[in-house]
Amino acid sequence: MENFLSDKWDVMPKHSSEEVLQRWRDLCGVVKNPKRRFRFTANLSKRYEAAAMRKTNQEKLRIAVLVSKAAFQFIQGMQPSDYTVPEEVQSAGFQICADELESIVEGHDVKKLKFHGGPHGISQKLATDPTNGITTESLTRRRELYGTNKFEEVEPQSFWVFVWEALQDMTLMILGVCAFVSLIVGILTEGWPKGAHDGLGIVASILLVVFVTATSDYRQSLQFKDLDKEKKKVSIQVTRNGYRKKMSIYHLLPGDIVHLSIGDQVPADGLFLTGFSVLIDESSLTGESEPVMITSENPFLLSGTKVQDGSCKMLVTTVGMRTQWGKLMATLSEGGDDETPLQVKLNGVATIIGKIGLFFAVVTFAVLVQKMIGRKWGEGTTLKWSGDDAMELLEYFAIAVTIVVVAVPEGLPLAVTLSLAFAMKKMMNDKALVRHLAACETMGSATNICSDKTGTLTTNSMSVVKSCICMGVKDLSKYSSSGISSELPDSVVKILLESIFNNTGGEVVVNRRGKRKILGTPTETAILEFGLSLGGDFQAERGLSKVLKVEPFNSTKKRMGVVLELPEGRGLRAHTKGASEIILAACDKVLNSEGNVVPLDETSVNLLKGTIDEFANEALRTLCLAYMELESGFSIKDDIPDTGYVCIGIVGIKDPVRPGVPESVALCRSAGVTVRMVTGDNINTAKAIARECGILTDDGVAIEGPVFREKSLEELYELIPKIQVMARSSPLDKHTLVKHLRTTFNEVVAVTGDGTNDAPALHEADIGLAMGIAGTEVAKESADVIILDDNFSTIVTVAKWGRSVYVNIQKFVQFQLTVNVVALAVNFYSACRTGSAPLTAVQLLWVNMIMDTLGALALATEPPNEELMKRAPVGRKGNFISVVMWRNILGQSLYQFLIIWFLQSHGKTIFRLHGYPDSDLVLNTIIFNTFVFCQLFNEVNSREMEKIDVLDGILDNYVFVLVVGATVLFQIIIIEYLGTFASTTPLTFMQWLVSIVIGFLGMPIAVILKQHFPVEN
Repeated sequence: MENFLSDKWDVMPKHSSEEVLQRWRDLCGVVKNPKRRFRFTANLSKRYEAAAMRKTNQEKLRIAVLVSKAAFQFIQGMQPSDYTVPEEVQSAGFQICADELESIVEGHDVKKLKFHGGPHGISQKLATDPTNGITTESLTRRRELYGTNKFEEVEPQSFWVFVWEALQDMTLMILGVCAFVSLIVGILTEGWPKGAHDGLGIVASILLVVFVTATSDYRQSLQFKDLDKEKKKVSIQVTRNGYRKKMSIYHLLPGDIVHLSIGDQVPADGLFLTGFSVLIDESSLTGESEPVMITSENPFLLSGTKVQDGSCKMLVTTVGMRTQWGKLMATLSEGGDDETPLQVKLNGVATIIGKIGLFFAVVTFAVLVQKMIGRKWGEGTTLKWSGDDAMELLEYFAIAVTIVVVAVPEGLPLAVTLSLAFAMKKMMNDKALVRHLAACETMGSATNICSDKTGTLTTNSMSVVKSCICMGVKDLSKYSSSGISSELPDSVVKILLESIFNNTGGEVVVNRRGKRKILGTPTETAILEFGLSLGGDFQAERGLSKVLKVEPFNSTKKRMGVVLELPEGRGLRAHTKGASEIILAACDKVLNSEGNVVPLDETSVNLLKGTIDEFANEALRTLCLAYMELESGFSIKDDIPDTGYVCIGIVGIKDPVRPGVPESVALCRSAGVTVRMVTGDNINTAKAIARECGILTDDGVAIEGPVFREKSLEELYELIPKIQVMARSSPLDKHTLVKHLRTTFNEVVAVTGDGTNDAPALHEADIGLAMGIAGTEVAKESADVIILDDNFSTIVTVAKWGRSVYVNIQKFVQFQLTVNVVALAVNFYSACRTGSAPLTAVQLLWVNMIMDTLGALALATEPPNEELMKRAPVGRKGNFISVVMWRNILGQSLYQFLIIWFLQSHGKTIFRLHGYPDSDLVLNTIIFNTFVFCQLFNEVNSREMEKIDVLDGILDNYVFVLVVGATVLFQIIIIEYLGTFASTTPLTFMQWLVSIVIGFLGMPIAVILKQHFPVEN
């Protein structure tokens, strides 16, 4: 089947162009219900509309920025316009209204900002303390006057909208017309109620199909709505009532003091208060790729932009729909997720089979009409047409239309969405939030996982356990806190505490209960904890000197630095810390055991390098701390020096391997998935952790980023398949590795990332996995899946669910194509042979519901099992409809067709129906009943495509059991009680038994196919 699909039906799992997405839509010729078929695909017209609106908004904002820059140069001597505070605002205790705030930030209005006293003046007018933030008492009035930080959202569709959309099915509408005509003609010829039975039967069947379809679609939409809520959960650090805490961005109000750092998304419009080296990426709003430096001269921060570098405190001025981002979100209707490769491929399959079905429907109708006219010709009544003839002709047309209903597998692409929605909901419970539908199915094909070390393979619960200060190695577990500080010279303790508490991205705060709390990354937390254990006081130490310049940690430089102005005019001092070998290389002096500064000779360097290796071999992260006295000519515009430092010491930080990670890595290996560690840590630390996890094997290669960078293309081609650990890697190294694995080696690659600089690799990978706890907002936005617990074992769970989705859809496709083939063959053969169809319109509608909505519910929601991780991954080029599936489809189709043919030919003899009143009706009822039970047992067979035991774990899937049970119950009701509407008659016990046994025989047939007709996938 896939050979018939041209490359026009191929789309990428992500980043497909609009042209590619439009191309396959144009190929969909036979679509019964476009609204339903294309519901979970990208709305391209909305995307084009959104792009035009975005361009307009970006141009407006760009002009505002340029105007503000020009205004800044001519601001001297200008008289500001008067501003009157509205009475309502004044009575609430504020001195500035929401409109004025909006115009200042949105228009980058430097003139107005200066008139109101700058950012600190506006904070006073908003009754805000820049240090302690707003108070709880003012929250209600602030919400009433300034609004909340929420954006307008599209109202969710009600259940009745889904009913209406299900009714848009062209074939159901045609059948509805047929039912209406049948009703009128029937009542006119046979009277009420007998003449209404056929028409009412079709109407009831249509309504049943519509309501079951709508219910299934509505449930899916609710699942997607819940997932959408999870995607929008974003927290930020805020100071309120004098306490710093994490808070949802949707609870922010004007006057709030927000703490921004690298990778954060600016949550509302606001003004810069204090901070260092703040670079903002405004490309999402202005279209400018160059980052903007935010300073006290240019303090405007816009919602939706991203912090590319630095950190700062921001005063929130404008929230929600008053912000530029809010207006953009309101005007730009989301174009929806790109459709997944499987959705598109199955749309192609549905289109091809639909065309075949349409051809057979037309031929069947033509044959039936020809037989009827031939009969009337023989009777000499060609020109005499009665109401019964009209009803017969209408029945033929209804059968032809119903063949199209059954033959066009509209449910195929929708089964993908159903399975993905089910899997995404379950994965959410397993701590994985899927942001893009396609990632769910792509993860099942993953052949490589490139994982970070810290926090993913390890617990991210860090503590300093060893140190080498003043050239002496100490195991901290053997010392009390007072013991460590008492063994160090006072001058060294002082400089060490100054370095720890000032050169940090973390903070020590006191919460409402009076308990001390450390904020920051796990590494910063560990070092601050170490400083506190030395008897240090964070706030007191920070108050001693003034911070003049900060260079935040950078994953390329692998270091961070700070410049301090010392008290009492003692000059300037720079502190740095980072990767041990990098900082050590920047040092030319060291503190000796007496605490004196001495030159760093070769002996000392070798001792310190040996200490780094010793710590690293014990799987400890190592950091080096150093300082230098700066000359008086240093300007804060200058970069912090790279060399000339005094080495204070080295600390070894323990970060244990997460429980369950070695087992998960072993599971990946058995599943044919290669796990590689890509980390910024020391190579010896990385190797020690990788061996503990089972990633690094005897034949594997561990390499450092700088070495990897120097390799030629030919060397890389030979080296990359062997790389299991890459240490001291930069984001560019990770990107290069991923790109080569995907393009050169055709691997399907999943990559983890948490930092802002990981965004390119996450974007490049087939599946980008961002960390939910340690990950920045920028990383999460570039990712396809967010690992909420930062655990590697969760990544393996995602892979298992991905494989489950893929296999479940294969099961459903196998089941549905079997029904398609048999229904087409039986009706066409019967029409040609007998001039009538054994299955009526009502019966075919019931079969369609079994194979479409109910079949998808039963088979597409199978939970994953351990067997899935014992198979090799499908990879990039695997055939979705495999040879194994074709064997099962053709084998079962042939068996079912022969059974129906045999019953049609010899059924009356076997069941002794000759001379029996309504013998044709009884036989057709038996054929219908047998056909349905053949589908039911084939549904059970489809649970396993290669395994013999298809009943294994069947009770674990309650949805499957419920669907099969409900189908059997409805089948009994249709046969025994709804004969008037469904053209059936009650059957005897023996006739029921034979129908069930014939259906059941499909199971041993499946075993014979699997055992005696083995095929290679």
